[in-house]
Amino acid sequence: MNTPGPGFQVNLDDNSPLYMQLARKLAQDVRDGRYQADQALPSERMLSEQLDVSRVTARKAIDQLVEQGLVVRRRGSGNYIAPRIEQPLSNLSSFSEQLQQRGYTPRSEWLRREVVLADADEQLSLGLSPGARVARLERLRLADDVVMAYEISVIPATVLPRPDGVAASLYAHLGKSGHMPVRALQHIRAMNADAELAARLDVPEGRAVLFITRIGYLESGEPVELTHSYCRSDHYDFVAELRRPTPGVPA
Repeated sequence: MNTPGPGFQVNLDDNSPLYMQLARKLAQDVRDGRYQADQALPSERMLSEQLDVSRVTARKAIDQLVEQGLVVRRRGSGNYIAPRIEQPLSNLSSFSEQLQQRGYTPRSEWLRREVVLADADEQLSLGLSPGARVARLERLRLADDVVMAYEISVIPATVLPRPDGVAASLYAHLGKSGHMPVRALQHIRAMNADAELAARLDVPEGRAVLFITRIGYLESGEPVELTHSYCRSDHYDFVAELRRPTPGVPA
């Protein structure tokens, strides 16, 4: 088990409480890679002894990390560094694939799987006629039992007539029927979680989350998937590689 990085000292010029100073120190250790995702954090007693602070201070510091989403509590086991996904914006992959590649166990908690009439936005995004029906799948996405995102996926009913047959991975299910998206357009913006969304994501009301809209296309260019994802910003990083045009070559 790792110990906190060296150099924690009380800053007498800092008017914030000691537990806040300690929380910032531990958070920086996490960001610096001293602790890895899913690794156990030292207990309150160990932190108290290692850093010469009271157990109350250590407990409050850990509470802050939990509130920030950097640490998750597992009843009867301890405190662990929360999972985090770094997703390249150039790759089209499913949530399950992203987690499995990083050693996490993906899981879906289904809230709704039904065939309904497509609304106006779904008709426009998927190129459907008025009166068309769609499979609408609503679920929570979890990594090692930590809620990562709330997701609503919409697929034409002609492609997915029985949404209750989808198990862990929607993309795997679509692949079996020859309807795997091969490219997608994705829009990302920040928003603040209202009370209902905050409860689903297990975050405080008003917390900033990432709202992602993706339209997936088949090889033929036909739209086959519309997904709205509300992702916890404390668990997601989106990475884009940018290149500067070669001098003399038109951009």
